[in-house]
Amino acid sequence: MPRLLFFCGHAGTGKTTLAKQLIAPLMARTGESFCLLDKDTLYGGYSAAVMRALTGDPNDRDSPTYLQNLRDPEYAGLMATARENLALGVNVIVVGPLSREIRAHLLTDRAWLGVEGDVTVRVVWVHLDEGEARRRITARANPNDAWKLAHWDDYRTRLFMPAPADYPELTLFDNTGATPAQVDALLADLLGSN
Repeated sequence: MPRLLFFCGHAGTGKTTLAKQLIAPLMARTGESFCLLDKDTLYGGYSAAVMRALTGDPNDRDSPTYLQNLRDPEYAGLMATARENLALGVNVIVVGPLSREIRAHLLTDRAWLGVEGDVTVRVVWVHLDEGEARRRITARANPNDAWKLAHWDDYRTRLFMPAPADYPELTLFDNTGATPAQVDALLADLLGSN
């Protein structure tokens, strides 16, 4: 049965780094391969070209223009690619904020996902304190973060932390200073062995 693993969270939380860190242990423990689908890798160049045409800023990934025109098609393509791999029996790790979908409890809704009942779905919400996330975003100096940093008060209105009681489908992972033991516990949770 194929696995669909989501690593979601706001910018700067380390979701891509964490997903990449866990691929080798996942393959070692399961004896299976995993396909990594990172939204930024899949759509970064495309979005840059479109945003350059729309606004003149190829690095804009947060303005209302981006959110209204590209966000949803990018996620639709990301999920279509995940479904295609899952249908072939390939395990998939999806990396992206997906905050609207998290809020709406869609990532465990099999009808919305368009996946069969034999697909194991796990969703990790990677989080940090807002100040630490902003520090990391600043330190990584990614041009795609310029809008966030220049409009932090607007950007931060989209930030939220799911309450465990309201989002029991999520595995919450505080990535502030994750220890090897915490990463091992997350791996066990993803494999359904705890």
